[in-house]
Amino acid sequence: MHLFYEPNITTNGNFLNDEESYHCIKVLRHKAGDLIYVLDGRGHRFECKIIEPYIKQCKVMIIMEESSYITESKCHIAVAPTKNSDRLEWFVEKSTEIGIKEITPIVCKHSERKVSKPERLEKIITSAVKQSMSLWRPKLNPIISFNDFISEHKTFEGQKFICYIDENNEKKLIKSYIKNSPVIILIGPEGDFDKEEVNQSISNGFEVVSLGNNRLRTETAALVACHTVQIINQNFG
Repeated sequence: MHLFYEPNITTNGNFLNDEESYHCIKVLRHKAGDLIYVLDGRGHRFECKIIEPYIKQCKVMIIMEESSYITESKCHIAVAPTKNSDRLEWFVEKSTEIGIKEITPIVCKHSERKVSKPERLEKIITSAVKQSMSLWRPKLNPIISFNDFISEHKTFEGQKFICYIDENNEKKLIKSYIKNSPVIILIGPEGDFDKEEVNQSISNGFEVVSLGNNRLRTETAALVACHTVQIINQNFG
């Protein structure tokens, strides 16, 4: 059964948005009486029957609802946008499939890219949510400076980590993260974090951790961090 995304399905009269309506009726050629699934991205999946198969405004009738509560152990990755925007898009897509709950692009001292494409990233997230059949859509925050991000999360109730290459630090994320804890993880740009940024994060409650022995690209490091948290929460203990 085909899957569609409409965050307002229960409040807008049971209509799909323009883009999803076009895809449903024009591309997939669904007709009245066909059954489809609709996600709202807030923990609900609806089994629906098409009753008005219009290309611009497809109306459905909700037959059945499935719900899933969000876990407290949400993973929030704050990552510096990569010089090649395709790499950040790759991370956003794959982390959404894995189950990330929040993404924030951050601008650091060594950042080579200081802008993001939120509309493009939102479309990628929507596609990845549908691909993975996740009932929860991750939140994409506006791009923000490193300093402002640290300041805004001083009182965060959970674990806070900064991934930084330091030969003298043997602490690993996989050993430091506590199962089912809410977590924020900072991932730096291609040139890594500036030492002042590391010190600033430490003074605001962040722990410096490593993701392993290999030197990873920004987008790879961000995905490894996200996957590490998910694996621990799903399989350990």
